[in-house]
Amino acid sequence: MKNKTLVIGASLKQERYSYLAVNKLVSHGFEVVALGLKTGVVAGIAIDTELKLYENVHTVTLYINPSVQKMYYDYILDLKPQRVIFNPGTENPELYKILEENNILYEVACTLVLLSTNQY
Repeated sequence: MKNKTLVIGASLKQERYSYLAVNKLVSHGFEVVALGLKTGVVAGIAIDTELKLYENVHTVTLYINPSVQKMYYDYILDLKPQRVIFNPGTENPELYKILEENNILYEVACTLVLLSTNQY
């Protein structure tokens, strides 16, 4: 199993990019945990609605807008990921600064593109 990724903003809706990301991460052999507004299962991964302190999260990939991200700042820091990916529409200079101050790398990129081009 490859490094663990937390998808924040996971959705059961097949047209959502977070849904596609969970599927693609699983198909590429990554360990995936998911956090969303509704419980359910995507690609065999249960979507949690509670903020769980998952262990050994390497990457957090965001699918929530910057105004919603504020309530996750401390949670993300508590997970101590090695990096955070800001997918299109999630760009947040305020959070970039917080991550930098906590020595957490971040990328403004698309998880789906990174996986498709073997750059994940």
